[in-house]
Amino acid sequence: MADTYRVAIVGSGPAGLSAAARAAQLNMSHVLLEKTDHLSDTIFKYQKGKHVMATPSNLVLRSDLDFDAGKREAILGTWDDQIAAQKVNVKLNAEVAEITGSAGNFAIKLKSGETLSAEAVVLAIGTQGNPNVLRVDGADLPHIQYQLDDPGEYFDEHITVIGSGDAGIENALGLAADPAQRNTVSILNRRDSFARAKAANVTLLEEAEADGRISVRRETSPAEVREKELVLDTRDGQETIRCDRIIARTGSQPPRGFVEAMGIAFTSEDRAAFPQLTPSFETTQAGIHVIGALAGYPLIKHCMNQGYDVIEFLNGNSDLKPADEPILAEKFASLPGNRSVDEWLETFRSQIVILQELSPLQMRELMLESDVHAFQLDETIFTRNDPGSSMFAIAEGSVLVEVDPDDPSVTVPIEQGTIFGEVGLISGRRRGATIRAAEPTVCMELSRTAALKLLATAPSAARAVNRITIERQLLQIFGSGLTKEDVAELVEAAEMVEVRAGEKVIEEHAEDKDIYIIQRGSMIVEKQIGGNPVFMSYLPAGAYFGEMAVIDGSRRTATVKAAIKSEVVRFPGEAFNALLERNPALTERAKADMATRREINDFVESRKDTFGSAVDMYSETARFLIDNGIGEATDVLLIDEKLCVGCDNCEKACADSHEGLSRLDREAGRTYAHLHVPTSCRHCEHPHCMADCPPDAIKRGADGEVFIDETCIGCGNCQRNCPYGVIRMDAKPPEKPSLISWLLFGRGPGPGEAPYFWRKKEAEKQAEPAPKTAIKCDMCSGIDGGPACVRACPTGAAIRVSPEKFLTVTRLEEID
Repeated sequence: MADTYRVAIVGSGPAGLSAAARAAQLNMSHVLLEKTDHLSDTIFKYQKGKHVMATPSNLVLRSDLDFDAGKREAILGTWDDQIAAQKVNVKLNAEVAEITGSAGNFAIKLKSGETLSAEAVVLAIGTQGNPNVLRVDGADLPHIQYQLDDPGEYFDEHITVIGSGDAGIENALGLAADPAQRNTVSILNRRDSFARAKAANVTLLEEAEADGRISVRRETSPAEVREKELVLDTRDGQETIRCDRIIARTGSQPPRGFVEAMGIAFTSEDRAAFPQLTPSFETTQAGIHVIGALAGYPLIKHCMNQGYDVIEFLNGNSDLKPADEPILAEKFASLPGNRSVDEWLETFRSQIVILQELSPLQMRELMLESDVHAFQLDETIFTRNDPGSSMFAIAEGSVLVEVDPDDPSVTVPIEQGTIFGEVGLISGRRRGATIRAAEPTVCMELSRTAALKLLATAPSAARAVNRITIERQLLQIFGSGLTKEDVAELVEAAEMVEVRAGEKVIEEHAEDKDIYIIQRGSMIVEKQIGGNPVFMSYLPAGAYFGEMAVIDGSRRTATVKAAIKSEVVRFPGEAFNALLERNPALTERAKADMATRREINDFVESRKDTFGSAVDMYSETARFLIDNGIGEATDVLLIDEKLCVGCDNCEKACADSHEGLSRLDREAGRTYAHLHVPTSCRHCEHPHCMADCPPDAIKRGADGEVFIDETCIGCGNCQRNCPYGVIRMDAKPPEKPSLISWLLFGRGPGPGEAPYFWRKKEAEKQAEPAPKTAIKCDMCSGIDGGPACVRACPTGAAIRVSPEKFLTVTRLEEID
């Protein structure tokens, strides 16, 4: 065995290169082991010509190597030159098979059979060698690949990129960059926003989408891979598209078995967890340090800083602080107690449940994107109906929720360690209650972007948030004096289930005994009558179902299936019955709810022999409305064409109430029988338009209306994201003469939206053209009397309804 190195660095990515360069500068005995025949394999495998970003921009680079934003080839060339100039001891084609021993005497066995000795080991191996593979039927077909080397190789292909991170976005952009290649490029994102990706990449993707170069499919995931085809699970059901090639960039996992064999513990059993680390990057195996992506900190600038720092620590520089220390120190300066950055980071990590499995490095990254606050006793944190989409976490102290708007003394406590504000994070709704500090309180505020990124990249945090959300839903829905302790067993047994549009959750006559809560999306209830399914009712997010069979042991009396792509929480019937046995008041409440639903079933059974074409028409109409967006609506405009006389008063009133621009198109949209769904906003429970709004200009009002405020920059993202085509981009038109001037002197275009030729002529008189912004229905928020379209209808043909009130079996009695 050769002489023992002071440090062996495994992996020559940005972190490993920076560590090796620092060791060379300090004349520290070292070896840099790289399993391939070139340096920085991760960057080397970036697609040709890729622009590499140097984020975060406010973080200084601490390294003996240069790095700035630029092309992949230029960065690799610079590093090759500098590594050679600094005489770094590099060993290529040196793949490590195992590492044994202890601090001061590690044996590093290579797959070639050679064994090296080192006092300390720095693992900078990343995670890219362990990619997540597709887990769908057809995932073994040859046209699936997990790497894109040169996007210029492909011509005249329909290519689908699967993955919502930076790699997926950059691959899609590269494939669509040259029109001469004539590729049809799509990218799939199972969520509605690109929380994992850098903001600059998201902007470029949205521009490509706006130009028609890339089809961005949100809330979509692969269901089955076929030759030349890809079956998709979309928000509205399954769809099949042509697909010649799949580029799967679905992330990667740490090589856990290899790392654990060295005696290194991970933060949890989750397959995406990272090794436990000290602030100096040391693992639970003394003498072995982990840096870079394997530490959960994948940005290049961060990795290079860690490489520099870990060698300084090994060289005895215990006073060295991370490069982001000044930024965090300034952030924590307003907090009480005069604590250090490390102390505050540990306070937030250890006290807040959703952060307890994060590494120190992940905590630092999260804190750079979050705010911290210190509140005094009785200080208001936010007020009922305030706009806001951030989430708060309590590190010290507690808060009170004012549950009665008319009596601030009626409160519910939220204790240290938990979260609040998560409803606004998901749905964009205004704050549902006033919350104030119950004592001196320290909180962390996560912006919507930071929170969604946390939930997307840290499974432990996502599980904790889900658990808290489920617990609060149970307490809110069932009430009856229940406490957290009462529902703990039920929460522990809960299972999140994703349901495709049209998929059955409960089937009529089945014998299963589980109970469900709808967390996202909506359900429809149907019952077989005369061999045909009759639409019974609609269940929105927050409703529960399945309790009847659980309580009385009967078979299922109806079928419940997803109206749109939904998420439900499943609770075992045994656990729910155990809860009922312990809580008589809840039992009475559940039986009362069950009695109401039994009455509906009894009504249907008693009248089924007399049901005829009217009921069939009702069921078909209900299905038509579900297909046209009412399944995720909170308020939808419908027009009864039996009553509509085509006067267009609804459009004119809308325009006159909104600076001359109508928010609805009466003639557009679809019709079934006599019921017409015009082009007007549905004010979705989970608005698609809110995804990727750069200035966060889209908000939800106190009455549930989704509106766009004056901060809109006219980017058009909302228009592209809306699946119903109810948002338009337009400039504020010139002011029209008054109605009196039009009536008496014929000046101006008259009531309603001005015609294009008049607007164009008047706009030419202005010094500068007005910029286009996003226009949509705001339910006439702030205007007395409610929606102008409904008030202006002379025949009562126009109505605005919530689906749960309109789609109900009680209407069978009206039409039978």
